[in-house]
Amino acid sequence: MTPAYQIEGDTRLGRWVVTCDHASNHVPPTVAGGDLGLPAHDMARHIAYDVGAAGLSRALGEVLDSPVILSGFSRLVIDPNRGEDDPTLCMKIYDGSIIPANRHADAAEVERRLALFHRPYHDALAGLLARRADPVILSIHSFTPQLKGRAPRPWHVGVLYAADTRLAAPLLARLRAAGDICVGDNEPYSGHLPGDALDRHGVQPGRPHVLIELRNDLIAAAADQLKWAARLAPMLDAALSDAKL
Repeated sequence: MTPAYQIEGDTRLGRWVVTCDHASNHVPPTVAGGDLGLPAHDMARHIAYDVGAAGLSRALGEVLDSPVILSGFSRLVIDPNRGEDDPTLCMKIYDGSIIPANRHADAAEVERRLALFHRPYHDALAGLLARRADPVILSIHSFTPQLKGRAPRPWHVGVLYAADTRLAAPLLARLRAAGDICVGDNEPYSGHLPGDALDRHGVQPGRPHVLIELRNDLIAAAADQLKWAARLAPMLDAALSDAKL
Protein backbone atom coordinates (compact mmCIF):
# COMPACT_ATOMS: atom_id res chain seq x y z
CA MET A 1 0.00 0.00 0.00
CA THR A 2 1.22 3.50 -0.84
CA PRO A 3 2.38 5.42 2.25
CA ALA A 4 0.28 8.53 2.88
CA TYR A 5 3.31 10.47 4.06
CA GLN A 6 7.06 10.44 4.58
CA ILE A 7 8.91 11.97 7.52
CA GLU A 8 12.58 12.87 7.21
CA GLY A 9 14.86 14.01 10.02
CA ASP A 10 12.53 13.16 12.89
CA THR A 11 15.46 13.35 15.34
CA ARG A 12 16.75 16.74 14.16
CA LEU A 13 16.90 19.33 16.91
CA GLY A 14 15.69 22.51 15.20
CA ARG A 15 12.40 24.13 16.22
CA TRP A 16 10.96 24.23 12.73
CA VAL A 17 8.64 21.54 11.43
CA VAL A 18 8.62 21.77 7.65
CA THR A 19 5.44 20.56 5.99
CA CYS A 20 4.85 19.89 2.31
CA ASP A 21 1.16 19.16 1.75
CA HIS A 22 1.44 18.88 -2.03
CA ALA A 23 4.75 17.06 -2.33
CA SER A 24 3.75 14.32 -4.76
CA ASN A 25 1.83 13.75 -7.99
CA HIS A 26 1.57 10.03 -7.25
CA VAL A 27 -1.80 8.33 -7.73
CA PRO A 28 -1.93 5.17 -5.59
CA PRO A 29 -3.19 1.99 -7.28
CA THR A 30 -6.07 1.89 -4.80
CA VAL A 31 -7.49 5.00 -6.51
CA ALA A 32 -8.80 4.38 -10.04
CA GLY A 33 -6.09 1.79 -10.57
CA GLY A 34 -3.42 4.47 -10.21
CA ASP A 35 -4.68 6.56 -13.14
CA LEU A 36 -7.01 9.53 -12.79
CA GLY A 37 -7.45 9.66 -16.56
CA LEU A 38 -5.35 12.77 -17.09
CA PRO A 39 -2.56 12.98 -19.67
CA ALA A 40 1.02 12.96 -18.41
CA HIS A 41 1.52 16.67 -19.07
CA ASP A 42 -1.37 17.50 -16.72
CA MET A 43 -0.03 15.22 -14.00
CA ALA A 44 3.32 17.01 -14.31
CA ARG A 45 1.92 20.48 -13.67
CA HIS A 46 0.65 22.40 -10.70
CA ILE A 47 -2.84 20.92 -10.69
CA ALA A 48 -1.44 17.56 -9.52
CA TYR A 49 1.20 18.75 -7.03
CA ASP A 50 3.37 21.71 -6.06
CA VAL A 51 6.26 21.59 -8.50
CA GLY A 52 9.62 21.86 -6.72
CA ALA A 53 8.11 22.08 -3.24
CA ALA A 54 9.28 18.65 -2.04
CA GLY A 55 12.91 19.29 -2.96
CA LEU A 56 12.82 22.75 -1.41
CA SER A 57 11.24 21.35 1.78
CA ARG A 58 13.90 18.65 2.10
CA ALA A 59 16.68 21.19 1.54
CA LEU A 60 15.20 23.57 4.12
CA GLY A 61 14.88 20.74 6.61
CA GLU A 62 18.59 20.03 6.27
CA VAL A 63 19.70 23.66 6.51
CA LEU A 64 17.37 24.36 9.44
CA ASP A 65 18.23 21.02 11.10
CA SER A 66 14.51 20.34 11.37
CA PRO A 67 12.11 17.52 10.46
CA VAL A 68 10.14 17.46 7.25
CA ILE A 69 6.82 15.76 6.52
CA LEU A 70 5.77 15.23 2.91
CA SER A 71 2.51 13.91 1.50
CA GLY A 72 2.73 10.73 -0.58
CA PHE A 73 -0.24 11.27 -2.91
CA SER A 74 -1.46 13.79 -5.45
CA ARG A 75 -3.67 16.64 -4.37
CA LEU A 76 -6.08 15.39 -7.06
CA VAL A 77 -6.56 12.14 -5.12
CA ILE A 78 -7.64 14.09 -2.05
CA ASP A 79 -6.25 17.47 -1.01
CA PRO A 80 -4.50 17.35 2.38
CA ASN A 81 -4.50 21.15 2.48
CA ARG A 82 -8.27 21.29 2.65
CA GLY A 83 -10.70 20.66 5.47
CA GLU A 84 -12.83 17.55 5.24
CA ASP A 85 -15.91 19.64 4.43
CA ASP A 86 -14.21 21.85 1.85
CA PRO A 87 -15.91 21.68 -1.59
CA THR A 88 -12.47 21.62 -3.27
CA LEU A 89 -11.32 18.58 -1.29
CA CYS A 90 -11.71 16.30 -4.31
CA MET A 91 -11.42 18.40 -7.44
CA LYS A 92 -13.43 17.50 -10.53
CA ILE A 93 -12.00 20.28 -12.71
CA TYR A 94 -8.89 22.35 -12.09
CA ASP A 95 -7.34 25.13 -14.16
CA GLY A 96 -9.16 24.02 -17.30
CA SER A 97 -8.58 20.27 -16.94
CA ILE A 98 -11.36 17.81 -16.11
CA ILE A 99 -10.24 15.00 -13.77
CA PRO A 100 -12.09 11.97 -15.22
CA ALA A 101 -11.69 9.64 -12.22
CA ASN A 102 -13.10 12.30 -9.91
CA ARG A 103 -16.14 13.26 -11.97
CA HIS A 104 -18.35 10.63 -10.35
CA ALA A 105 -16.58 10.29 -7.00
CA ASP A 106 -19.41 10.13 -4.50
CA ALA A 107 -19.42 10.71 -0.75
CA ALA A 108 -18.42 7.10 -0.06
CA GLU A 109 -15.40 7.35 -2.36
CA VAL A 110 -14.32 10.64 -0.82
CA GLU A 111 -14.64 9.09 2.64
CA ARG A 112 -12.52 6.14 1.51
CA ARG A 113 -9.78 8.45 0.26
CA LEU A 114 -9.95 10.48 3.47
CA ALA A 115 -9.42 7.32 5.51
CA LEU A 116 -6.58 6.02 3.34
CA PHE A 117 -4.60 9.20 2.78
CA HIS A 118 -5.86 12.51 4.18
CA ARG A 119 -6.33 11.46 7.82
CA PRO A 120 -3.12 9.42 8.10
CA TYR A 121 -1.14 12.42 6.83
CA HIS A 122 -2.73 14.75 9.38
CA ASP A 123 -2.40 12.21 12.18
CA ALA A 124 1.31 11.86 11.39
CA LEU A 125 1.79 15.64 11.34
CA ALA A 126 -0.08 15.99 14.64
CA GLY A 127 2.13 13.30 16.17
CA LEU A 128 5.32 14.93 14.88
CA LEU A 129 4.30 18.26 16.39
CA ALA A 130 3.24 16.68 19.68
CA ARG A 131 6.65 15.07 20.10
CA ARG A 132 8.41 18.44 20.03
CA ALA A 133 8.51 20.89 22.92
CA ASP A 134 7.98 24.18 21.09
CA PRO A 135 7.51 23.65 17.35
CA VAL A 136 7.20 26.32 14.68
CA ILE A 137 5.39 25.26 11.51
CA LEU A 138 6.87 26.16 8.14
CA SER A 139 4.49 25.18 5.34
CA ILE A 140 6.07 25.07 1.89
CA HIS A 141 4.06 25.39 -1.33
CA SER A 142 4.63 26.54 -4.89
CA PHE A 143 2.42 28.33 -7.39
CA THR A 144 2.22 28.42 -11.15
CA PRO A 145 3.45 31.59 -12.90
CA GLN A 146 0.13 31.92 -14.72
CA LEU A 147 -3.28 30.30 -14.59
CA LYS A 148 -5.05 29.72 -17.90
CA GLY A 149 -6.70 32.91 -19.10
CA ARG A 150 -5.31 34.95 -16.20
CA ALA A 151 -2.61 37.61 -15.88
CA PRO A 152 0.98 36.53 -15.16
CA ARG A 153 1.91 36.44 -11.51
CA PRO A 154 4.90 38.68 -10.80
CA TRP A 155 5.78 37.50 -7.30
CA HIS A 156 8.85 35.38 -6.60
CA VAL A 157 7.80 34.53 -3.05
CA GLY A 158 4.48 34.83 -1.29
CA VAL A 159 3.94 34.83 2.47
CA LEU A 160 0.48 33.59 3.44
CA TYR A 161 -1.26 33.94 6.77
CA ALA A 162 -4.67 34.40 8.38
CA ALA A 163 -5.08 36.47 11.54
CA ASP A 164 -1.82 35.47 13.24
CA THR A 165 0.98 37.63 11.81
CA ARG A 166 3.53 37.07 14.59
CA LEU A 167 5.91 35.30 12.23
CA ALA A 168 4.54 36.37 8.85
CA ALA A 169 5.13 40.10 9.45
CA PRO A 170 8.84 39.87 10.33
CA LEU A 171 9.41 37.38 7.51
CA LEU A 172 7.80 39.76 5.02
CA ALA A 173 10.10 42.52 6.29
CA ARG A 174 13.19 40.31 5.90
CA LEU A 175 12.23 39.27 2.37
CA ARG A 176 11.55 42.86 1.29
CA ALA A 177 14.85 44.01 2.74
CA ALA A 178 16.66 41.68 0.33
CA GLY A 179 15.84 44.18 -2.43
CA ASP A 180 15.68 41.79 -5.37
CA ILE A 181 12.72 39.60 -4.38
CA CYS A 182 9.21 40.44 -5.56
CA VAL A 183 7.27 39.61 -2.40
CA GLY A 184 3.57 38.80 -2.19
CA ASP A 185 1.74 39.72 1.01
CA ASN A 186 -1.04 37.11 1.09
CA GLU A 187 -0.46 36.72 -2.64
CA PRO A 188 -1.08 35.04 -5.04
CA TYR A 189 -4.02 34.21 -2.76
CA SER A 190 -5.08 34.71 0.83
CA GLY A 191 -3.81 32.45 3.57
CA HIS A 192 -7.21 32.51 5.27
CA LEU A 193 -8.66 29.10 4.50
CA PRO A 194 -10.59 27.69 7.47
CA GLY A 195 -9.94 24.00 8.03
CA ASP A 196 -6.78 23.84 5.93
CA ALA A 197 -3.58 22.22 7.19
CA LEU A 198 -2.10 25.38 8.70
CA ASP A 199 -5.39 26.37 10.30
CA ARG A 200 -5.73 22.92 11.82
CA HIS A 201 -2.19 22.52 13.15
CA GLY A 202 -1.07 26.13 13.57
CA VAL A 203 -3.88 28.63 13.98
CA GLN A 204 -6.29 26.62 16.11
CA PRO A 205 -3.69 25.29 18.60
CA GLY A 206 -1.94 28.69 18.70
CA ARG A 207 1.41 27.45 17.39
CA PRO A 208 3.73 29.87 15.59
CA HIS A 209 3.47 29.26 11.87
CA VAL A 210 3.96 30.67 8.41
CA LEU A 211 3.29 29.52 4.85
CA ILE A 212 5.70 30.29 2.03
CA GLU A 213 4.76 30.05 -1.64
CA LEU A 214 7.55 29.97 -4.24
CA ARG A 215 6.82 30.55 -7.91
CA ASN A 216 7.42 27.11 -9.33
CA ASP A 217 9.56 28.10 -12.30
CA LEU A 218 12.11 29.36 -9.77
CA ILE A 219 12.42 26.00 -7.98
CA ALA A 220 11.72 23.41 -10.68
CA ALA A 221 15.41 22.41 -10.82
CA ALA A 222 17.20 20.73 -7.91
CA ALA A 223 20.03 23.29 -7.98
CA ASP A 224 17.52 26.13 -7.62
CA GLN A 225 15.80 24.38 -4.71
CA LEU A 226 19.14 24.26 -2.88
CA LYS A 227 19.84 27.89 -3.73
CA TRP A 228 16.50 29.09 -2.40
CA ALA A 229 16.78 26.96 0.73
CA ALA A 230 20.17 28.49 1.48
CA ARG A 231 18.71 31.95 0.94
CA LEU A 232 15.47 31.51 2.85
CA ALA A 233 16.79 29.66 5.91
CA PRO A 234 18.70 32.62 7.42
CA MET A 235 15.70 34.89 6.83
CA LEU A 236 13.41 32.41 8.54
CA ASP A 237 15.66 32.11 11.58
CA ALA A 238 16.07 35.89 11.70
CA ALA A 239 12.29 36.41 11.45
CA LEU A 240 11.75 33.92 14.26
CA SER A 241 14.26 35.84 16.36
CA ASP A 242 12.61 39.17 15.44
CA ALA A 243 9.24 37.78 16.50
CA LYS A 244 10.63 36.72 19.89
CA LEU A 245 8.66 33.51 19.75
